[in-house]
Amino acid sequence: MNNLKNSVHLIGHLGKDPEIRTFEDGRKLAKVTIATKDTYKNANGDKVIETQWHNLAAWGKTAELMEKLLSKGNEIAIQGKLTHRTYEDKEGTTRNFTEIVVNEFMKIGLAARA
Repeated sequence: MNNLKNSVHLIGHLGKDPEIRTFEDGRKLAKVTIATKDTYKNANGDKVIETQWHNLAAWGKTAELMEKLLSKGNEIAIQGKLTHRTYEDKEGTTRNFTEIVVNEFMKIGLAARA
């Protein structure tokens, strides 16, 4: 049951190409957002589509694969863990940031065409 602790599974579409940061020691960090959609009917019986945006971060080999394989609009499935951090911005305001650290991902669909 340890694998169920703090485990997140999502399927969604990338909102933009992965942003890649390479550190001095060669490690890579990929940051990207994905959109998930939930559909339901409201009290009036109207169909409502609700979109949620999720911040993702991936390190090492996973980041390298994201850099090579993913681009805006791709549909992916991810597995990772939820993280939350607090920091102070340049103006001294405390900010909260939640993201999912991706352990695994799979490209599962074709990019949407405009």
